[in-house]
Amino acid sequence: MVKVGIIGCGRITQRRHAPEFAGNPDVKIVGYYDRTRFRAEQLSKLYGGQVYDTVEELLANPEIDAVSVCVANCAHAEVSIKAMEAGKHVLCEKPMATTVEECQQMLSTAQRTGRFLMIAQNQRFNTGHLRAKELISQGMIGTPLTFKTTFCHGGPERWLNPGPCESRQTGTIWFFDKKAASMGAMADLGIHKADLIQYLLGQDITEVTAKVMTLDKKDEQGNLIELEDNAICILKMNNGVIGTLTVSWTDYGEEDNSTVIFGTKGLMRIYDNSEHTIQISTDRGDKIYYDLDRMMTNVNQRESGVVSEFVRELESGDWANAANESSVNAIRAVIAAFTSSAEDRTIRLNEVR
Repeated sequence: MVKVGIIGCGRITQRRHAPEFAGNPDVKIVGYYDRTRFRAEQLSKLYGGQVYDTVEELLANPEIDAVSVCVANCAHAEVSIKAMEAGKHVLCEKPMATTVEECQQMLSTAQRTGRFLMIAQNQRFNTGHLRAKELISQGMIGTPLTFKTTFCHGGPERWLNPGPCESRQTGTIWFFDKKAASMGAMADLGIHKADLIQYLLGQDITEVTAKVMTLDKKDEQGNLIELEDNAICILKMNNGVIGTLTVSWTDYGEEDNSTVIFGTKGLMRIYDNSEHTIQISTDRGDKIYYDLDRMMTNVNQRESGVVSEFVRELESGDWANAANESSVNAIRAVIAAFTSSAEDRTIRLNEVR
């Protein structure tokens, strides 16, 4: 039995972490902390567990084995490091942190304390992506040459519609607040796809050429937000594979969360807005379809797979998805996109410190 504390009780906790932990027979939720106490109290009423007045009080409870860190991006590193120093295993929401230095501090703390640190990169656990990785490794489309990976929807305000622990949203949401979020669509969506393409190909990103921009999202005064709502990137992997990563908060039509990989023997489409999870076209004219699941969207939510995998790996000791240097490299690629756009040049990731 894993005994869990939850730090941060906003929408991601309300929709995923809390119900998924509560629904897991191998988990007991022991406590919650949120700076808006009402949100923690509402979750306590729904799922049981104590409400704490501070992060430190929660972490001081020796009964708690692990914590979910679901605070604003700017505090991921600080809270995760405190938790590991207190002897807790950590499931931290993405992005891992907002700087490379913070990510490296998180890794070194995990190594020094012997704690399991996992980042909630839920796209890794979609059935289609798990199968696609297997098929690519088996050479189903030959050697990958290029790719395009896309994550576009209408913006986080659609995700943040009031839930059972919230009043009506007023003012500028924290996703649009530069101090709290640090980055916009790239931290929200781009980090998913940077991590995913490294995971699928088994390669790290080494170069980024990008245009990062704000086209439509506005604050409550009607001014364009400080953070980006769109980004278009060209990525180069360490084996020479090149592709594009596109993210947008201004897709006001059908959500697009797809990846297409072009290989020497065929083409693989993954969650490409069709009735099939995976579609493969080979150089021999074969058409192969895998019908596994549908991509989760802001409108159609389901269990993410992150919590169940975190619990499974924690209990088994097989920490296959523990944060590592590749996790840091995904953040490095996101940061490189901003530098590339600002300086109008290709950025090698070994330049990003």
